[in-house]
Amino acid sequence: MSRAPRRSSARKSPAERAAEIADAARDLALEQGLAAVTLRGVAARIDVAPALVAHYEPSMDALVAAAFTSIVAAEIDEVERLVAGLPTPTARLAALLDTLLDGTRDDVTVVWVEAWALGRRNEVLAASVREQMDAWQAVVQGIVESGIASGEFHAADAASVAWQLLGMIDGLNAQALVRWGDAGARGSLISHAIEGMLGLARGGLGGAA
Repeated sequence: MSRAPRRSSARKSPAERAAEIADAARDLALEQGLAAVTLRGVAARIDVAPALVAHYEPSMDALVAAAFTSIVAAEIDEVERLVAGLPTPTARLAALLDTLLDGTRDDVTVVWVEAWALGRRNEVLAASVREQMDAWQAVVQGIVESGIASGEFHAADAASVAWQLLGMIDGLNAQALVRWGDAGARGSLISHAIEGMLGLARGGLGGAA
């Protein structure tokens, strides 16, 4: 069976073409998961030959890692801006929990879950995952440290609290992808645990939200 000839793609500068490839990889990852970021998948997305993608991105491992980093860094920036204007550490932590657990970020959760799995054999991706996990911990740890300094929170180790909180968020969001348990209870489950860890009254985070 004959194939329709590929349309001649418009000539673009190297910077424009590289940006187009990066954008295509990011969009594919969000829509279909990191596993969809292949040489052929990216080429089809922007209607060019796979060889052209390979010319600009000789390492698909690196392109997958870059797509992951782009997606997660954008989410971190968005969440930081969302909570920055809130008046207290308690309110900032409550808002962070709400936005990460309300189910609207499941596309990013899929990217995270795949990255942990694919990172076992893609060291470039694994390094990116570790870097973004550190970035997330820094965000949460900063909120907890602010709460300790203001007297709202009572904890000895802000880094440990941040690590445990992120572990719970990741676990519950991953479970929700396969609709295990009560997805609607994710926020309250974590809130009650964090309230205990930080010496807050029962319902303190819910009230702040």
